[in-house]
Amino acid sequence: MSTLDLSGAVWRISSYSGNDVGSCVEVAGVPSGHLIATRDSTDRSGPVLTFGRHEWATLLNAVKKGDLDLVQR
Repeated sequence: MSTLDLSGAVWRISSYSGNDVGSCVEVAGVPSGHLIATRDSTDRSGPVLTFGRHEWATLLNAVKKGDLDLVQR
């Protein structure tokens, strides 16, 4: 498994998170490729999940539509 160079990544959180940066998912575009990286803001040195841009768009669509909600509607 190869290691991504995330040293130039600019990590962001949602504006909906307000000042509660301690419990967010952080997102960054990977400078060396067409990938989106995600990590837990409470464990910034922990594991990073990466998604291709198409995978990321598909995930965001599913979240926005509520397809991944744990509570049944």
